[in-house]
Amino acid sequence: MKFATHRGFTLIELIVTVMIISILVGLAVPLARNSIKREKEFELRAALRDLRTAIDKYKDLTDRGFIMQKFDTEGYPETLQVLVDGVDMVGQVNKKVKFLRRIPRDPMTNSTEWGQRSYQDDPKATSWGGQNVFDVYTKSEGTALDGTKYKDW
Repeated sequence: MKFATHRGFTLIELIVTVMIISILVGLAVPLARNSIKREKEFELRAALRDLRTAIDKYKDLTDRGFIMQKFDTEGYPETLQVLVDGVDMVGQVNKKVKFLRRIPRDPMTNSTEWGQRSYQDDPKATSWGGQNVFDVYTKSEGTALDGTKYKDW
């Protein structure tokens, strides 16, 4: 007696396979979202570090007398654009020092508009006094993967 040999999958095997694939896809999507968010957080930290380093270098050169300090700036740049445009060195003709090539893009808001604080402002102020740029922060209201607010970085 010969038995017919059927090739292929049974309905149960197909259902189990589809369920396993669905579970794996369901696990992969949140991981992909987190990796994108983590990459943006890395970009934000780098942009903030670049801006703050440029501000600190400007302040250092002002304190050492290489840059003329303007009234009521406490030795900090008046705007972020000053860091890009550069400033004249004291006692040197046609010698400009630039601190940034361009104002970095905020990856959270996708713009070059940063929140700014003056030296005279309250450390938690959300409005800029306008005298100088002592610190910068993102204008994003989002929350990081570690639970902190981006604007508090």
